[in-house]
Amino acid sequence: MAVLELYTKFNRVWIPDEEHVWKSAEIVKDFHSGDNVLELLLEDGTEYCYTVDPSKPQLPPLRNPDILVGENDLTALSYLHEPAVLHNLKVRFVESRIIYTYCGIILVALNPYKQLPIYGDAIIHAYSGQNMGDMDPHIFAVAEEAYKQMARNHKNQSIIVSGESGAGKTVSARYAMRYFAVVSKSGSKTRVEDKVLASNPVTEAIGNAKTTRNDNSSRFGKYTEISFDRRYRIIGANMRTYLLEKSRVVFQADNERNYHIFYQICSCADSPEFKNLRLLSADKFNYTCMGGDITIEGVNDKKDLEETSRTFSLLGLKEDFQSDVFKVLAAILHLGNVEIRNVGDDKSSVPPSDPHLAVFCELLGVSAEGLARWLCHRRIVLVAESVVKPVPKDRAVNARDALAKHIYAHLFDCIINRINTALQVPGKQHAFIGVLDIYGFETFDINSFEQFCINYANEKLQQQFNLHVFKLEQEEYMKEDIPWTLIDFYDNQPVIDLIEAKMGILDLLDEECLFPQGTDQSWLQKLSNYLHVSPLFEKPRLSNEAFVIQHFADKVEYQCKGFLEKNRDALYEELVDMMRASKLPFLANFFQEEEQNAAISKAVKVKPARPLVKPANKHLRTSVGDKFRSSLSLLMETLNVTTPHYVRCIKPNDEKLPFEYDSRRVVQQLRACGVLETIRISAQSYPSRWTYIEFYSRYSILMSHVEADLNDKKQTCKNVLQRLIQDSNQYKFGRTKIFFRAGQVAYLEKLRLDRLREACVTIQKHVRGWSQRRKYLAMRKAAIILQQYIRGKKTIRKTVSAATLKQGWAALVIQRHWRGYRLRQIYQVVRVATITIQAFTRGRIARKQYKKMMEEHKVLVIQKYARAWLARRRFQTMRRLVLNVQLSYRVQQLRKKIEEQNKENRGLMERLTSLANSHSQTMDRLQGLEAQLEKSTHQKASVEERERKAKEDASLTIAQLQKEVEALNLEKQKIEKTFEASAKDAKESFDHVKRTLLEEKENEARLRKIAENNIEIQRQDHENEVATLKEEIKRLKEERVSLQRKLEEGTQANSDLQEQVIQLTKHVKLIPELRRDLNNLQNQRNNMERKMRQQSEQARTKMSEIARQLLGGVVEEEVLLGLTSDDSEKIYEIEDLLSAFDGLQKATRILENHQREQKESFESQVEGLKLKVDHLQNENSKLQNLFQEKSNINENICQEVSRLSSENSVIPELKLQVSELQRQKQELEGLVEDQNRELTEKNKEIIYELQKKIAEESAQRRHSEEKAEELEEAKRELRGRVEELEEENDHLKRQQLMENEVKRKLREETSLLTAENMDFEELLDQKDRLIKKLQTQIKSLETSQKARQKSASTIPKEYLGMLEYKREDEPRLIQNIILDLKLKGVAVNMIPTLPAYILFMCVRHADYLNDETKLKSLMNAIITGVKKAIVSHHKDFEFLSFWLSNTYQLLNCLKQYSGEEEFLKQSTPRQKKNCLQNFDLSEHRQILSDLAIQIYHRFISLMEKTLTPTIVPGMLEHESLQGISSMKPTGFRKRSSSIYEDSETYTISSILQHLTVFHSTMSHHGLDLGLIKQVIKQLFFLVGATTLNNIMLRKDMCSCRKGMQIRCNISYLEEWLKEKELQSSNAIDTLRPLAQTAWLLQVNKSTDDDAKEIIEQCSELSPVQIVKILNSYTPIDDFEKRVTSAFVRKVQSLLQDHEGSSQLMLDTDYRFQVTFPFCPSSQALELLQVPSSLHLNFLNRI
Repeated sequence: MAVLELYTKFNRVWIPDEEHVWKSAEIVKDFHSGDNVLELLLEDGTEYCYTVDPSKPQLPPLRNPDILVGENDLTALSYLHEPAVLHNLKVRFVESRIIYTYCGIILVALNPYKQLPIYGDAIIHAYSGQNMGDMDPHIFAVAEEAYKQMARNHKNQSIIVSGESGAGKTVSARYAMRYFAVVSKSGSKTRVEDKVLASNPVTEAIGNAKTTRNDNSSRFGKYTEISFDRRYRIIGANMRTYLLEKSRVVFQADNERNYHIFYQICSCADSPEFKNLRLLSADKFNYTCMGGDITIEGVNDKKDLEETSRTFSLLGLKEDFQSDVFKVLAAILHLGNVEIRNVGDDKSSVPPSDPHLAVFCELLGVSAEGLARWLCHRRIVLVAESVVKPVPKDRAVNARDALAKHIYAHLFDCIINRINTALQVPGKQHAFIGVLDIYGFETFDINSFEQFCINYANEKLQQQFNLHVFKLEQEEYMKEDIPWTLIDFYDNQPVIDLIEAKMGILDLLDEECLFPQGTDQSWLQKLSNYLHVSPLFEKPRLSNEAFVIQHFADKVEYQCKGFLEKNRDALYEELVDMMRASKLPFLANFFQEEEQNAAISKAVKVKPARPLVKPANKHLRTSVGDKFRSSLSLLMETLNVTTPHYVRCIKPNDEKLPFEYDSRRVVQQLRACGVLETIRISAQSYPSRWTYIEFYSRYSILMSHVEADLNDKKQTCKNVLQRLIQDSNQYKFGRTKIFFRAGQVAYLEKLRLDRLREACVTIQKHVRGWSQRRKYLAMRKAAIILQQYIRGKKTIRKTVSAATLKQGWAALVIQRHWRGYRLRQIYQVVRVATITIQAFTRGRIARKQYKKMMEEHKVLVIQKYARAWLARRRFQTMRRLVLNVQLSYRVQQLRKKIEEQNKENRGLMERLTSLANSHSQTMDRLQGLEAQLEKSTHQKASVEERERKAKEDASLTIAQLQKEVEALNLEKQKIEKTFEASAKDAKESFDHVKRTLLEEKENEARLRKIAENNIEIQRQDHENEVATLKEEIKRLKEERVSLQRKLEEGTQANSDLQEQVIQLTKHVKLIPELRRDLNNLQNQRNNMERKMRQQSEQARTKMSEIARQLLGGVVEEEVLLGLTSDDSEKIYEIEDLLSAFDGLQKATRILENHQREQKESFESQVEGLKLKVDHLQNENSKLQNLFQEKSNINENICQEVSRLSSENSVIPELKLQVSELQRQKQELEGLVEDQNRELTEKNKEIIYELQKKIAEESAQRRHSEEKAEELEEAKRELRGRVEELEEENDHLKRQQLMENEVKRKLREETSLLTAENMDFEELLDQKDRLIKKLQTQIKSLETSQKARQKSASTIPKEYLGMLEYKREDEPRLIQNIILDLKLKGVAVNMIPTLPAYILFMCVRHADYLNDETKLKSLMNAIITGVKKAIVSHHKDFEFLSFWLSNTYQLLNCLKQYSGEEEFLKQSTPRQKKNCLQNFDLSEHRQILSDLAIQIYHRFISLMEKTLTPTIVPGMLEHESLQGISSMKPTGFRKRSSSIYEDSETYTISSILQHLTVFHSTMSHHGLDLGLIKQVIKQLFFLVGATTLNNIMLRKDMCSCRKGMQIRCNISYLEEWLKEKELQSSNAIDTLRPLAQTAWLLQVNKSTDDDAKEIIEQCSELSPVQIVKILNSYTPIDDFEKRVTSAFVRKVQSLLQDHEGSSQLMLDTDYRFQVTFPFCPSSQALELLQVPSSLHLNFLNRI
């Protein structure tokens, strides 16, 4: 559509205005081509005619529709031009109180001159991770975009902040750096981010000052590089400064101040640490009082100095350095007060008594005399000599000021260098983000060298900006596959060449500075001569001391006065030398570094023939302009290799009034900072860009039904647009966006508005017609009714008379009586008929019911008998099968056991023979030892005969031999004792075998099993005895070896004696004595032989006794006599002992044969019984099934009775045997231990024990005989029962014909048998339980005896609900049940809180043992294990839920079983009995509670991390109400939610799904309901807070339709709570601020009553939030009204008395206080089972 077609009636345009720059007017009449006048109507109601040239019509710019006004991005406007930009900024700044606005890639920031609550940490976290277009414009959004691009593209970034003085550059840069410090925590101890932020107060103190435009104006440029590592955390920073305004140190204009640091130290002049500086008030120093007022409203210089000192310390700058800095600063102030007097015409001097001069020299350590001299004198170096020349006062003052400026400049550089050093942290830089805080374009009434350099820098930055915008525009077109057309944009390269090219302004300035006699006028003349041809350079006509440059922003006139001096920045060499000679090293280093830098900068020169003469005014080799150009070039190189981001700070007014908008000042800055140039570049092509989904949602109302039914929305958009706009050049279709030329979106909005207006008119038409018709019908109906009544009245009046009235009354009376009579007759007939029908009906119903009841009763009776018969039949069949199986199984088991017992008996006999063999071998060894002993005695006798003369020595040898003989005697006695013990044990074992055989002969199947167990126990005893004998044999072998060693020693002694015989031949007198000794030895030998004979006799008698006991009652006495020998005289020989052992072996063989015969007889008897049973079964099979069942039942009952009787008889015997075996074991162990001590007492004890055992054996034998008799009686009874059964069967055969009588008897007998069977089964069950209980008691006795040997303390059996474990198993317990527990494997099929119960049962066990060390170790291990598990699984939601539940349950168990009264109210008596007895675990409860809180917070954080990405899309962006769209264009900063992007779309259902998963998981893991409610409440708070915070930061979300969407989503959440029965959690209350926000967006906002209602209803919202929502309210359509500023002010006035938070954002990290309510468990600990899948086999239930 052509632009001229848009100039129609009711459209609005912008016309120029002197006061407001632009003002709005409405078109009164359509404009047509050829018209020369555009008729307009101004807003004040006056008419205005705008003249137009018909040949070249220059029409005023069109105004955007109100729907597009106030957008976040200026590029979203349909008409892009200067008045649209100005108006949009004004609406956002003044009405909506929004200071940030996007303009393409630029962030425009207007200084509000007021503190706003939009810079807190909550705001930072809200913008963190968000796309740039998703939130409202903000400096944090730009910082986040830079940080994100650095991390994603791995490319360095730059943020360029520019603007006029007072526009807020420093604050914006500070907030950007603060954002980086918060979102990229270094995590190190150095806290680099804090140091980076701490550098701002220091640099502002030494580089910022108050100006007429700004109270905190930066008087230098600063580029801060913030370094990041590979994890994108801050690791350091570096700062570069540009063009410090040194002249401010010595001069300030009116209403301005010097640098802040001077006023800060003057405010603390009275402080003790500043006494030595001799400071005065700031108004007493010349350098600080020039501007007039020395204070700034709202600024406390004393507190600022404290902050400066604190940041100095934070940066690591020590107090010595700070002291030196303050000394230099104080010296500069004193230097400014040094008085220079005029002595003559060209002379000046400094009074020697000047106090400030003395203080200056004292502080800096320089000579006062030399300083006074060289301030007023100058050395001139000539060819052959140097001359000192006095200078006038003004030159001296300039020298003083130059010295002050140089000192301050060096101090500034030194502090910056030290800050950079402090910000350097070890580590390699991976990337950096640079923040450039630099002055914007400046133009004043008087512009000097500083403004020239500033504007030069802005020209360079503008050029870089233009190229970047041009590049981005081209990339956007290429990305969307749209043909690129060259766009004409302003190129300021000619201006840059004019300044920095060869023979440019800076080049000519440096050249002029090289001439000593160069002046500003001569330099200006050179400029005119060289640059007059350039169109960008002009010379004013009325001034000879200025020149004009046409910059990109405006023309600027510069005064050339002072250019050369400022460019030279000269200082007398004599003053420099004095500073180098200062006694203050801090100051001397300044000028030493300067000398080194100057030396480095010198070129290589040839040494002249004669010495050089110093130039008169030696200054730095590099000029200020050259330095600035070099640093600026370096800066541009840095910016060119980074991705730039632009922030343009705008000063809205010069009076520093909050939220006041001066259009003239704003448009001037917009032109200067390049914003309008960006708009112009965008407007030349396709400025408006919409995604297809946005276009479809917005303009679907313009689509036809055919177009709307297409599935391809992209093609639908194309079809609609081609139909609506015929000129295809007015738009282009990209891959994801539609590009529009200027004005086309406004045209589409006009079409949309027209369509809506038509629809509204149609709706109104039909509604009004329906309403009017409804009114008409109601009136018509009322009129008809009135007519009826009126006509009726008229008729009545015409027809009514006296006669007619009487007739009428008579007719009525007759009719009444007749009708009554007729009705009575009809009533009587109907009544009689009804009663008759009821009687018949009721009778029929009663009979039918009676018949049905009888049928049901009969059916029930039949069913009862049938079911009983079927049940009995099934039971009898099953019982018969079970009994048959049991019988066959028991017979098989008996056969197997008999075979196994035979094998074991044979093994025992073999062991007995082996024992006899081993004993015979032992006796052989004893015989060998005796032979050796005899041989040694013979050798001794021969030696004694030969050595008669050596009596004394021989006596010693004899004594030794006597000792050896005694040792051998003792050993012999020990061997005899051992032999006796072994014989006794063999006797006992054979007696025990005999008893076992007798018991097997008398008992049946169950006794055989018990005998098998007894034999097994005896076998173990025999094995122990064999092992004891083996040990004794081994010991005898060792003794034999020792005896052989002793014999060898004896032979050696004999050889020694032989040698001594030769020497002792003279001792003949001693021979008789030796003979007597030999006789004594012979007597001793005889005595020993006699003792051996006695012992042999004892052994023979014992063997005979053993044989008699083994074979007593088995063989005859003659056989016994044959087995023993009567030769008592030779029994002491070894052969006789062997024969005795042979007798024992024969006895054992006889006993074995007898046992085999008994077994064969037993088997024959069993077979006979089996034959009888088979015969009975064959006979019973001939009878009916019922008789057979009866016989089988009787047999089984008999068998079970016999089994039970045998078992009952065996149980006491088992007890006796167990006790006897235990006592024997203890006695044997005592014998082994005491074998080497007190042999005589041991023999007595053994004799006593043998007697006692013999008595016990006799008692046992008698008991076994009684048992045998009882068993015989039981057999006789069984045989009698069998005979009775046979007789009964015969009787039944005889009575077979009497069926009825038999059936009756069968029923009675079967019922009796059933009852008896049930009784017997109950008895059997009781016996089985008794047997199991006894077996358990036996095992427990054995384990208790073992435990008693290990430790004195034991756990009583009666305490249940405890798990026993060993101390060394504690790590396994923690590992298996905590660290290695798999939720999806092991823990699925068990109680959710079983680990907590298991751990507590272990705690109870440790408490019961009263083992404090074990208990503390276990509790510490539990807490440590849970902590480790939580740390290792901190991202596992189910794991955290599981252990939160178990930790909470363990805490409840510790409370419930603590024994405290408050926790015992709901416990059962059993639980009260299981309370902890010995220790108070309240401290561990507190630690466990803290651990549970820690798990809870981790659990909440993990859920919040999962839920947070879905909140904003689901609650705000997703349109849950279909047909209500709030889509609006977003401009250049597009949101990432497009249908063509493969990104996951979240809805309110996504939030509900997450909540459902969380709830189901917690419920599955058994988490307490109260704790679940707290979790849900916390999550609902997160949803509400996040949604509300996003609304506060997104102006596009503040609309009526969005309020409807939010209320709908809240209702979904409320329904979810009702579905889960969580209404009592108060979770919905956390959404009240959000609900009130939605209500506020929907309610009317125009009248005073509306304002009062808002105050009453929005009680949960703070005043700041209410005002923010009202200011951000954005209409979606033209039918909605904006919130006026007057209404907002009215609300603010009503909110003044209301108390509320001043914070705009809700703290999403806020946590409600978690409580763990005590919830007693009904679970019985003694009933818990430990699953085998947990691998806790080392735990024992007590």
